[in-house]
Amino acid sequence: MTIYDWLMEAKDDAYREFQVKLVPNIPSETILGVRTPEMRKIAKEVYGSPEREAFLNDLPHRYYEENLIHFFVISLIRDFDECVQAVEAFLPYVNCWPVSDQATPKAFAKNHQKLLPYIRKWIASDHVYTARFGIRMLMNEFLGEDFREEYLDLVANKKGQDYYLKMMVAWYFATALAKKYDETIPYFEKHELDEWTHKKAIQKAVESYRVSDDHKEYLKSLK
Repeated sequence: MTIYDWLMEAKDDAYREFQVKLVPNIPSETILGVRTPEMRKIAKEVYGSPEREAFLNDLPHRYYEENLIHFFVISLIRDFDECVQAVEAFLPYVNCWPVSDQATPKAFAKNHQKLLPYIRKWIASDHVYTARFGIRMLMNEFLGEDFREEYLDLVANKKGQDYYLKMMVAWYFATALAKKYDETIPYFEKHELDEWTHKKAIQKAVESYRVSDDHKEYLKSLK
């Protein structure tokens, strides 16, 4: 069976209607309506098949689900250099937030020193979803032991009016408030972010179970 055959076998018309509303910025005819667990199963099959390289090189894909499977396959690549090369090749073709957001390459977790220059480059990109992916990787991988306060500046200084980019900046800062509150709160006290992102980050932080009630009350006062 081809990947298209697998997708057609797994598609759900009702779920497709939901996805079309969720991702309004891509043509609806490119969405088949396949649930994420099914796509991850297909990705594992593709990863272990002789067709993997041909699929990864066959860009651009036609369907939304093919793009998701592409990133799921990349996330399974164990060698860092091979993985990041595949990410770099694919990012210019990412055209919506779910494709940017759903895959986290396993090879990144143990290679932070090698990963960081790529993250800096991705965040600096003018391509919205490359920058969004870079910020998400910084959020996922560098709000723990490898955190540096300068990373907050890296995200705060990212300018752009695209909704999906600004939402990612807000998501990053809301998560930073949960994990690195003391280092992050000055950005809100000094209003370092634009007004929309400032308010959205506070909203997300207030909705988070990882932020203490005392911190939530203080954040509300900073709106």
